[in-house]
Amino acid sequence: MAMELKEIDKKGMGARIRARREALHITRKELGKYLSVTGKFISDIEYGEKGISLKNLYKLKQILGVTSDFLLEGEAVSLPDGDKKRMLSENILGSLSVCSVEQLGCMEQIARLYVEGVVNKE
Repeated sequence: MAMELKEIDKKGMGARIRARREALHITRKELGKYLSVTGKFISDIEYGEKGISLKNLYKLKQILGVTSDFLLEGEAVSLPDGDKKRMLSENILGSLSVCSVEQLGCMEQIARLYVEGVVNKE
């Protein structure tokens, strides 16, 4: 049985890293410090000119609060609903990890209002 394997889309992966980094207001230099690389190397990753080690991919998914699947492949539309829900929950929690206690309180209220106003009316 012949299988067609995909190649890593470094430009797409880099674009997702950049978008997530910017959404979290982290500079390339700051991200580089977390990964023990230079800001220039982060730039090269974001533009798809360089790859990333497995060790740094693992660190990066934690820092950016997303799954490695998201970084490597983008939105995984072919996932079963349970897995997709878990991935989205992890991404939301990762985004919130940079918030202060006060900001988290506001987000809790927003989530509660959303569920009461939208989800419960479906």
